[in-house]
Amino acid sequence: MTGTRTAWAALGGDPALLSRVTPVVRDDALPAKLPVRELARGCVGACALAAAELAAARTGQAVPRVRVDDGAVATAFTSERHLLVDGRAPVTFAPLSRFWRTADGWVRTHANYPHHRAALLAALGLPDPSVESVAARLAERSSLDVEDAVYAAGGLAVALRTPEEWAAHPQGVAVAERPLLSRERIGEGPARAVPALTGSPALPAAGLRVLDLTRVIAGPVATRTLALLGADVLRVDSPRLPELPDQHTDTGFGKRSATLDLAERTGRRTFDELLARADVVVTGYRPGALDRFGLAPEALAERRPGVVVAQLSAWGGYGPWAERRGFDSLVQVATGIAAVEGAADRPGALPAQALDHGTGYLLAAAVLRSLTEQVAGDGGARSVRLALARTAGWLLAGDGAGDSGDSGEGASSYEPGAWLAETDGPLGRLRYALPPVSFAGGPVNWSRPPGRWGADTPEWC
Repeated sequence: MTGTRTAWAALGGDPALLSRVTPVVRDDALPAKLPVRELARGCVGACALAAAELAAARTGQAVPRVRVDDGAVATAFTSERHLLVDGRAPVTFAPLSRFWRTADGWVRTHANYPHHRAALLAALGLPDPSVESVAARLAERSSLDVEDAVYAAGGLAVALRTPEEWAAHPQGVAVAERPLLSRERIGEGPARAVPALTGSPALPAAGLRVLDLTRVIAGPVATRTLALLGADVLRVDSPRLPELPDQHTDTGFGKRSATLDLAERTGRRTFDELLARADVVVTGYRPGALDRFGLAPEALAERRPGVVVAQLSAWGGYGPWAERRGFDSLVQVATGIAAVEGAADRPGALPAQALDHGTGYLLAAAVLRSLTEQVAGDGGARSVRLALARTAGWLLAGDGAGDSGDSGEGASSYEPGAWLAETDGPLGRLRYALPPVSFAGGPVNWSRPPGRWGADTPEWC
């Protein structure tokens, strides 16, 4: 369980509790050249153990056993591909989100959102949005030129690099100097008082309120997990930013969704009312983007003593790329993962958006561990930070590559059907992936299906 051990150590967990985790190994799940399956198992295992630990702290009983099945993990890590809405498969990538040949190599663009698509076309000076016209224009330019020009225009494009090239890049150097996740105390406050857990299933986050200020996959996966564990999760988005409906559906289980315009006085006042009763704030915007609204971790700790602030970014809040936007697919390209997973004539990709999903489960685990420490009597506001690029470094280092040989339950080959379920809800008939976070006596499914984006009132239950 090298991957779980690494993640648990980064979380500051008691190493003796690792004996409570039993892996179920399926060698054909998430096949890749890099140890993706082992990283995924480690992230989910650490998250499940953190949930079990908090449950024990609130029940006064021993930490329950944790079972991590590679099948459940692999299905959850590809949840967006398994989603069906009234029988319809989701759209995951737009036509202009892909690899492109350049004059000297490759770039990958991300243009799923309309404003990013418009920025890409503006940077290239193209009124014609066809794949053919973009391909022809990119073939005339160098990869680094495209990367710089598209980012300068507000779009997203990353040049393909090898792991060695990323290690020598100033941002790669800055990321490598940081821990897998950072945890620090940022303010004072008493020990967290929570009622004892009763009933079944055990919901370790029951009674806790989570303000979800995240988008795309990693952050919403973290808050979806906290919702599974009983938290009242309210996702708050700006009405000015577009959202992809299928993406919101996949990560919206167990939550409510509202919109608030923090640029307006009424929106700020409503947000302040929400913050005054929040236990956790999770943010997934690029570093500094929310600071002007008083949402930097230290400001939040001052406004809401004892709060746990969890921050997620693509590249990390440091180095020359600190303020750049990014997504899993782009981080794979910049850090060398796409070069390793590809062939001589074309870059490749991981079998899942594993940086997003893995970092999401680590973020949820970090929140749970912070809550456990507060419940145990160590009060004070907490800050936890993770970056997709740092998770990529963990994967490239090969930590956990030997997990498949560790002792655990034997298993048959992987078929995702065992971890898929169906439900009816406001969005129709949904087929979806079941949660992989599991411990004895804990929940096995979310309490509610996803609703429509922005349809809920911005208030706590």
